[in-house]
Amino acid sequence: MVLSGQKRLERRWGWFLAVPAILGFLIFTAGPMVASLVFSLTDWQIGGTPSFVGIQNYQDLVRDELFWQSLSVTTYYTLGSVPVALIVAFAVAMLLNQRVRGLAIWRTIFYLPTLVPSIANVVLWIWIFNPDFGLLNSLLRQHGMWIYDEGTAVPSLIIMSTWGFGNTMVIFLAGLQGVPRHLYEAVSIDGGGPLRRFWHVTLPMMTPTIFYNLVVGVVGTFQVFNQAYVMTEGGPNNATLFYVYYLFRKAFRESEMGYASALAWVLFMVIVLVTFLLFRNARRWVYYEMAAAR
Repeated sequence: MVLSGQKRLERRWGWFLAVPAILGFLIFTAGPMVASLVFSLTDWQIGGTPSFVGIQNYQDLVRDELFWQSLSVTTYYTLGSVPVALIVAFAVAMLLNQRVRGLAIWRTIFYLPTLVPSIANVVLWIWIFNPDFGLLNSLLRQHGMWIYDEGTAVPSLIIMSTWGFGNTMVIFLAGLQGVPRHLYEAVSIDGGGPLRRFWHVTLPMMTPTIFYNLVVGVVGTFQVFNQAYVMTEGGPNNATLFYVYYLFRKAFRESEMGYASALAWVLFMVIVLVTFLLFRNARRWVYYEMAAAR
């Protein structure tokens, strides 16, 4: 196909404008990923010379009790925080989707915690959880929820994570506003009340949005780091030894870059596997209106 002079010029400008993004991806994403894969096959201490050891690092992972502990803690946190955050964000979005006075103010109030920087958020919750003068001191004492207790440290962090549901709430709110009004009217004409409208209209139409937030939430929680780094340092007794924090500790405190690279690639494969399973299972419960129309 012969392109006109204008089309050739547009194509050249398109490639020219895409070059920074392509270079950024190759230099800052693809390049480090390839390098970490190579490092995962070596025994490399920071400041030393890498020596090739093959899959020895991956074999050592299987025998590493802290690896399994970190994977277990992260999975526990994911299974607890993701459903709670989805339910809370969806419920608040449903409330904010109503026509009430001062709605813009309420939406702003619920979204504000998301704007707090991550480290500042963690420091704030350290103060809230403080055993001597924390705001939730008396309540948490009553229910035994403490980040300083081995049995309740992760549930305490799950409570903390729920506070920042603003982004998820906004996405749910956008999805709710996209639900066709005539479907609600049809259910009302058939005599259906609020519960039937929710069950037969809102929930099915919101399944793509729920699925998106589910995938994003799972991927995000598998990479949780700040809470362990700032609040607990993996304690007490490795109860909050999240996977990425253990990776960080191996890389930058114990200087085992080869082993840390192997940890990173195992995490990558775990996230890929979990995401694949979520997409595979989504066919059973996610409803796409355009797909149904075809």
